[in-house]
Amino acid sequence: MTTIVLPDTPFRYDELATIGLTRKRLRALVTAGDVRRLLTGVYVSADLPDTIELRTGAVALVVEPQHVVCDRTAAWIHGVDALTYGEHQYLPPVEICTLRGRHPTERGDVDGHSRDLQPDDIMVVEGLRVTTPLRTALDLGCLLRRREAYALLNDMCRRHDLSPDRLAAETTRRYRRRRGVIQLRSMIPLIDLRVESPRESWTLLEIRDAGLPVPEAQVWIQIDGVPTYRLDLCYPRYRIAIEYDGWEFHDRTPEQREHDERRRAWLRQQGWVVIVVKRGDFTGRARERWLAELRETLDSRYTNRRW
Repeated sequence: MTTIVLPDTPFRYDELATIGLTRKRLRALVTAGDVRRLLTGVYVSADLPDTIELRTGAVALVVEPQHVVCDRTAAWIHGVDALTYGEHQYLPPVEICTLRGRHPTERGDVDGHSRDLQPDDIMVVEGLRVTTPLRTALDLGCLLRRREAYALLNDMCRRHDLSPDRLAAETTRRYRRRRGVIQLRSMIPLIDLRVESPRESWTLLEIRDAGLPVPEAQVWIQIDGVPTYRLDLCYPRYRIAIEYDGWEFHDRTPEQREHDERRRAWLRQQGWVVIVVKRGDFTGRARERWLAELRETLDSRYTNRRW
């Protein structure tokens, strides 16, 4: 079989002939893990690290210079993944916009529309016009479903040093009649920059919505004065920990899983209650189960005694 030298930049599906690849060979390389798909119709050698430069180079292959990358594609370029679990397998089109009054693109591999943007809503990243982290956070806070919006706001604000006060000021100044702004405004006071993953944000939001006390995030537990175990969400005074284990848990190495099991065993030996939330535990009876367990544990742990 002829050895294929893959380019060190992203390439389009319609460029296969110039690289020396057939469609069948490309599918085989993707299946083998030698090539990964970045966007619809855009691929890259799996050996290349995932960088902002790589992402912008991929998007630039499907975007005209006058367009502005927005919404979830802009969030991706800014380092925040706003796709659902299923969309990682079947990637959605690149999201772009034109300024109001201009005709949106009709390309099939992009989701194009018009939007009112001011000059300070747009920045240039590696030659690509992209909505700023602030504008992207505001737009997606209106557009995404509630829990996805909350996770996005937490992550975007933490990564790009955006304050909730700044977001709130923008909603008052410009977003008064924007569709979804009521949801956005309700989310802003709940932003917690300590939360480090989308599903942790989901878990925290469910706890808030249930009317339960708000737990602390990313708390270190010391052993002999040394910070040893970090808890996602917890009530230190009551020795209750809430941790999320979803599909990401199965991607961890055996050593990482063993570390988690050892940490939880130690916590339980020290009198902690560890409540584990899984990927399917955010709807219906599964959600009610762990929330009821948390509520009952909080009730049973209420005391005026110091630990």
